[in-house]
Parts: sequence; structure tokens; C-alpha cells
Amino acid sequence: MRSGRRTDKGRQMQTDKYRGYTLWGHAILQQDDILRPERFASSGTIMRDSKVVAASGVLDAFDTEEEAESAGLAWCRAWVDSHG
Repeated sequence: MRSGRRTDKGRQMQTDKYRGYTLWGHAILQQDDILRPERFASSGTIMRDSKVVAASGVLDAFDTEEEAESAGLAWCRAWVDSHG
């Protein structure tokens, strides 16, 4: 169940509630050269009771914000499934 999307200066985030955790999938704009197409780094953050439980670091780079956010959320769900 996706619950929202937030923008924060070059960062896009999707949130999801999953098995009692709040998951954040991040897309971080990665553009070193204006002549190259935009790419988005992906990461994930897991929270419970307003506290960070785990964070992924950069997972990979994607062509779209949505792909990057989805990869971050997928990492979060996998973490919860194996640790939660």
C-alpha cells in the first residue's frame, strides 16, 4: 500500500506501510554533465515508531525516478521480510 510521495531538492521519495514499518524509497538526481540524460540513484530507509531502523546506502542508478523509488522500496520490503 503506497501512502505518499514527497519532493525535497533533487530527491524524490515514496512511502509505504509494510508489516508495521514505514518504508521510504528514495530517488536522488545524479547528473554530472548537463549534456547527459538525468539518472537517479536509489536507496531505502526503514522506520518504526519514528526511529530509523535501517538504511541501504546507494543501491543502483536508474533512468527514472519511479524505477529508483521502487528499487528502494523493494530493498526495504526484503529487509523487513528477513529481519522483521
